[in-house]
Amino acid sequence: MGIADNIRSHPFTTLLGVLLLIVLLFLAYALYGPNHFADVAQKTFFVSRGETFAQVVDSLAAQGLLRSRTLFEGVARLLGGTDRVQVGRYVFASGVSNAQLFLALRGGEGSSLIMVTIPEGLRSRSQARIFARALGIDSSRYLDLVHNPGFAASLRIKDTSLEGYLFPDTYAFQWQQDEEEIIRRMIEQFRKFYTDSLAERGEELGWTVGQVLTLASIVEGEAVREDERSVIAGVYWNRLRRGMKLEADPTIQFIVNERPRRLRYMDLKVDHPYNTYLRPGLPPGPVNNPGRASIIAALYPAQHNYIFFVANGRGGHWFASTYAEHMRNVRQFRRYRAHQQS
Repeated sequence: MGIADNIRSHPFTTLLGVLLLIVLLFLAYALYGPNHFADVAQKTFFVSRGETFAQVVDSLAAQGLLRSRTLFEGVARLLGGTDRVQVGRYVFASGVSNAQLFLALRGGEGSSLIMVTIPEGLRSRSQARIFARALGIDSSRYLDLVHNPGFAASLRIKDTSLEGYLFPDTYAFQWQQDEEEIIRRMIEQFRKFYTDSLAERGEELGWTVGQVLTLASIVEGEAVREDERSVIAGVYWNRLRRGMKLEADPTIQFIVNERPRRLRYMDLKVDHPYNTYLRPGLPPGPVNNPGRASIIAALYPAQHNYIFFVANGRGGHWFASTYAEHMRNVRQFRRYRAHQQS
């Protein structure tokens, strides 16, 4: 019997084979056919906390990542796990298949890290704004955790707030990383820097870690030039030894509770625990989150007789050992500023 006779004698089998081939080809197209993006080589896609699978699909379709919403939904249900789509920031190249796209979202393996740089000398509220913009976190929850004594205790921090301990650095985080995890990472980075030798130096000075960070935060707020940090720290150490008020402008900026601005005479009269123009000694805690150089300066201040300093208008300061010398520097600065404004 020839081939033609076989085909004529088994028409049902032949039809079934053709149908099966069509189904297989359709599945291959649905699973592995490319999703091409118009005019771009790749697209960045975000999955946020609390989003349902339907909302994720809506976003994929709206942003032009799918050639067919129906095909993608079918592939997702075929592969399973639509309830396990992972929060993250994903970068997909044009031509990505439905299977690749869904498996990346389900496993979170394609989620890319986001680099976030936290500069020295920022308060926690400014850090919170940076993280909110870069990572989409809840800035209010970040601040609540920073000022939660119970959370600080869970991190073995003996102060009631984490202000000062939130170490400035460049970090790699996932999109919408949990706020608690972000803070834990920053504290961990601080501990990596604040080694036993630095802790022992603080003990030699008779200071707690919180006190070291408090002075370091004031130095951070004052210093512009790197070579002046230890000199400025030395000024404050000299004032503390003599029982003089620190009269540190960064503590007033902390009270003002605004973005940095030129301080007014009335600001110095505000009755507040952090007002070092009115109250002796260190303020109750750090006024920002200092970086490495300022912490080192606080622990190893320069040895000199200066007890005053004033800005010179060119990014540095003039230092003085007597009030008369300091007032000459102040007058010189005022003349310089008046000349610049004329």
